[in-house]
Amino acid sequence: MPGHPGEPWSSGVRRTPEGSLAVGGVDVHDLAAEHGTPAYVLDEADFRARAQAYRTAFERAFAEVGAGVDVYYAGKALLTVAVARWAREEGLRVDTASGGELAVALRAGLPGAELGLHGNNKADAEIAQALEVGVGRIIVDSLVEVDRVAALAREAGVVAPVLVRVTTGVHAGGHEYISTAHEDQKFGLSIAGTGDSPAMTALLAILERPELRLLGIHSHIGSQILDPSGFEVAAHAVLRLRADLAARTGVLVEEIDLGGGYGIAYLPGEVALDPDRVAKDVASAVAAVASELGTPLPRFSIEPGRAIVGPAGLTLYTVGTVKPVVVGGADGSDDETFTRTYVSVDGGMSDNIRPALYGARYHAELASRASSAGLVLARVVGKHCESGDIVVHEVMLPGDIRAGDLLAVAATGAYGRSMASNYNLLPRPPVVAVANGASRVLVRRESVDDLLALDQG
Repeated sequence: MPGHPGEPWSSGVRRTPEGSLAVGGVDVHDLAAEHGTPAYVLDEADFRARAQAYRTAFERAFAEVGAGVDVYYAGKALLTVAVARWAREEGLRVDTASGGELAVALRAGLPGAELGLHGNNKADAEIAQALEVGVGRIIVDSLVEVDRVAALAREAGVVAPVLVRVTTGVHAGGHEYISTAHEDQKFGLSIAGTGDSPAMTALLAILERPELRLLGIHSHIGSQILDPSGFEVAAHAVLRLRADLAARTGVLVEEIDLGGGYGIAYLPGEVALDPDRVAKDVASAVAAVASELGTPLPRFSIEPGRAIVGPAGLTLYTVGTVKPVVVGGADGSDDETFTRTYVSVDGGMSDNIRPALYGARYHAELASRASSAGLVLARVVGKHCESGDIVVHEVMLPGDIRAGDLLAVAATGAYGRSMASNYNLLPRPPVVAVANGASRVLVRRESVDDLLALDQG
């Protein structure tokens, strides 16, 4: 039946009268014929709309409490030259987490002042590159980095603008691996402890270094967060740290970065974190605590990445082997048996590592045709030499699914391409943008020649 299939698909996805999926007005048959599979397909209009939604929601909510805000697109989710340009055209700045991401943003023509550099273990070359191009902020992640950034700034003859990343103790997000504000992990400096906390020690050290300019304090509490209360608690903690620093030194830092991690819908029935809701809740919370502390509000910044690009993307595969497997009842046990249909596609964990890495759940649908066959319990798997090579753990698919069908997996715009590998020496898929009934390649498909070109024999 024609029409939009609903969450978790991008706004530009439709079922055609013939039963196939189309994205941005381009039928998946045409995408597969022109670009091959697997392919990352990015709905440009959806990306732009989500970028606008976050920027306008936060600007409006924070203006109502008398504060300004900047929205940084978190490039780690997906960064290409075109994506960086889209973000800037929609009024966003860009946050980078490596020299490579910084280079892509610069290639896109973004001015250094609109970029940030993150990282818990930045190389000297990355810091020097950031200083050379005049990045607007370097997020310092450790005490030793205070000295390293200061030394490199002195060598370059510049003053480095820095924020200190702190851990607030707020546990938020999905899997343990993407919850980033508890103390027992690699990021940031804790605000807890007797005497001067590591965070306070870093702030005081920066104020003593003429090569550094302390812009503010940064907090990131996790990823795939669907409850805004964690942001409110973290904001309270960071604003109190700001007030404590001012009481000791007279310096009231001008910016607070509340990070990102806004959750999206990956499965039908899930509800994404609404930008208007989280913006209003956080703005109200920070206004209340600032009033309680008797301090004026700083400028704020946020870093949505997944929430903007995740739903805008899908991955298109071609089905290969279809194998029904009887599960249960082994060794004469009384366990009830059932059949799971394993649907193998021409990609896998090399183009989406998240299901294998931390059990991330995705949704898939038959994309190339309509089917009246009954639904069967299926597991979508890849072609790699790993039993954990799972693309979709559990999904109901038509029982007549067969080799040659096109299968689409929703909400893969974030952390698909950016975490992709060449496992089993599979070339990485292209990134294809669709808009207004046309497609274009943003990042071309790798070839075997590309792989061989790196091998020096």
